[in-house]
Amino acid sequence: MRVRQLHDKGQIEGFLWHNPELHIYSLGDLDDFFWPYTTWYGRQEDGELTDIVLVYAGQTAPTVVGLSERPPGVGELLKEMCPLLPERFHAHLSPGVEAVFERTHRIKPHGPHHRMALRDRSRVGQIDGSAAARLGRRDLGELLRLYGESYPGNWFDARMLDTGQYFGLRVENRLVSVAGVHVYSESYRIAAIGNVVTHPGYRNKGYGKLVMARLCQSLLEKVEHIGLNVKTDNAAAITCYRKLGFDTVASYAEFTIEKQG
Repeated sequence: MRVRQLHDKGQIEGFLWHNPELHIYSLGDLDDFFWPYTTWYGRQEDGELTDIVLVYAGQTAPTVVGLSERPPGVGELLKEMCPLLPERFHAHLSPGVEAVFERTHRIKPHGPHHRMALRDRSRVGQIDGSAAARLGRRDLGELLRLYGESYPGNWFDARMLDTGQYFGLRVENRLVSVAGVHVYSESYRIAAIGNVVTHPGYRNKGYGKLVMARLCQSLLEKVEHIGLNVKTDNAAAITCYRKLGFDTVASYAEFTIEKQG
């Protein structure tokens, strides 16, 4: 088997659309907004593309995405890709795939996660989200302050405010709850929700559910598939997402992986 770097968007898209809920982030990364930061590798059997790995370089450290319905296949691809990978990277991997790095890399786990997708759209439509305001660049200072106080260490790309798909709730003129997107593509009709947070002093009041519902209502005007990632031990968030109509569609784990010296 030979690792092939992939350059044909149509070929990559055709493969990913076999399971859009699993590959929702990768499909969004085909958009021209994200494409320059991506490198794609593939594995073939009998002339057919069977596995894909994405290396996304739009963050401080690159992220390697190896998610598959057939984890052994993507594991084989990653094993052959080892010489091509950065010295240090984040990784989103299907269960067990991290084993390919055990002899050659230091692996720091960041816990198991669920990939969830919005399947029952009727539920978000039943919630009055009118109290949530659409956020933009003018709100960046407030937004960064909320993340600093309530969600330190989260990954936030201010460029995503330009999508118009960030919503926040203010109480007494203070921004206390926010939901936005990590990936958004009208061309591919895909959105991945992220940067969802409510200030600790304002939790358990339904604010997170309200801003999430308003965001989903807005997204459904433009996209077909909405997904998100959540740690499996975040029971409160998972309960909220299920009430909004999200279901778990896959499990995976996140890691920081660094080549041994």
